[in-house]
Amino acid sequence: MAEIVYSGESYDSVYEAVCATAVELVDGCDHASLMLRRGGRIETVAASDDVARRIDELEKELGQGPCLDAIDEDEPDQHICPDLTEGSNWPELASRIKGETNVEGMAGFRLRQDGKRVGALNVFSDDAGSLTEHSLDQAIMLTAFASVTLAALERGEEATTLRRGLESNREIGKAVGLLMAMHDIDDDRAFEMLAKVSQEMNVKVAEVAAQVVAHHRRKEN
Repeated sequence: MAEIVYSGESYDSVYEAVCATAVELVDGCDHASLMLRRGGRIETVAASDDVARRIDELEKELGQGPCLDAIDEDEPDQHICPDLTEGSNWPELASRIKGETNVEGMAGFRLRQDGKRVGALNVFSDDAGSLTEHSLDQAIMLTAFASVTLAALERGEEATTLRRGLESNREIGKAVGLLMAMHDIDDDRAFEMLAKVSQEMNVKVAEVAAQVVAHHRRKEN
């Protein structure tokens, strides 16, 4: 997961890595999914397989379950039911899961970002009781790392956007300087020239500026 983040991969790659890592590293976890709150809606952004995705669909359809509770701000961070055969806080969901899948245990762990509750890592077991205290500790650690990972990815995206903005401004500054020198005008007039061409060509000012700078370099060479 760290390698994916450091290599600048997409959000989807990180989401998928979180689910794959849960199945690989959390004892007793046979399926995993990741839910995130987006624009007031809860979406499954990744799942290890169709079983995990189906259980997420059932939770959203019924409006109940450990994963939804983990996202709910009025509920605790973790919601665990290691054995669906012994009863559950979500009886209708448990009945549907047992009727449609082989899953017998499940848990939801809250994802936080900047102090906000943004989603949940969901783990499911095909064997009742396989989600032990140790495996739940593993899931909590993975959830914490996933939260940091997503925050780091978002910071990286912000940094990339900022860097692109600075690069654009630098090109605009160069173009303004060249136009001032070429036409003996002030900076306001030079920028107005760039803006006018931008409107006429229907391209961004930064692109016009880059063309001005590139043209000047070709003339110099």
